[in-house]
Amino acid sequence: MDETRKAELILILISAIWGSTFPVMKLGIEDYPPITFVAFRFLIASLLMLIFLRKDIKTSQALPGLLVGLSLFLGFSFQVVGLKYTTSSNSAFITSLYMVFTPFVAILLLKTRVKLIDWVALGLALLGTYLISNVGNFNYGDMLTVLAALSFAFQIVLVEYFGNLGIGLAFWQVFWNSMFSLAYAAIFEGLPMPREGSTLFAIIYTAIMATAIAFAVQVKYQPKIDSHRAAIIYSAEPVFGHFFSFLILGEVLSWKGYIGALLILIAVWLEISRENLISD
Repeated sequence: MDETRKAELILILISAIWGSTFPVMKLGIEDYPPITFVAFRFLIASLLMLIFLRKDIKTSQALPGLLVGLSLFLGFSFQVVGLKYTTSSNSAFITSLYMVFTPFVAILLLKTRVKLIDWVALGLALLGTYLISNVGNFNYGDMLTVLAALSFAFQIVLVEYFGNLGIGLAFWQVFWNSMFSLAYAAIFEGLPMPREGSTLFAIIYTAIMATAIAFAVQVKYQPKIDSHRAAIIYSAEPVFGHFFSFLILGEVLSWKGYIGALLILIAVWLEISRENLISD
């Protein structure tokens, strides 16, 4: 097997792991404070990343990392709290809206211009969200997940803005996310230790597999393939999210929900193809 094909298969595996976290987290926070869950997940992940990336971590990255980490904290907090009130399938598809929101957020920091294709993608995404949320019956969890997607869009733009600071920035964003989460959880949730097996498994699985290992593997193998192909592979995450939600939780969407999910995916694919379509 050549290196390119191997890298593609590994990135597909990463997308599958990320997709599987939606039902795993849903079960993990069923009887457990959601922000405390985020705190322990990212505390473990930051300790592991400190070991693996210690040669690349610099104090000059700490302040930019704080800004990126704040957006990451907001993203995961909105997402995990939203999971309390919506299905893991909805969470997976609505979270993927961050790809559609990113060009609009980039206006603020990167001084880029919004293209017609961005507006088309946004329109399709909003229509898809309307359909997947039971035709406008927008629940609290769906609303929080939209805010999560917007926060993740800010995180992506900030990473690009500070992109010349090196890979150590990845540690700092995860570290600050854990610090914000720990502070919030200690004040408002009491920071209880996990006791249920499902919660403990979810924390360990998402911290090690979906954060520390997935990130390390992504850094190693993504440069071996075209970034456009990598983005297409990552767009499979919500599909895997729904697949695992069906296997683990028995979740299914209504026919309107499946149309909405498809529209969201089309919007995401339009954004992935954005540069190629514009250049053509």
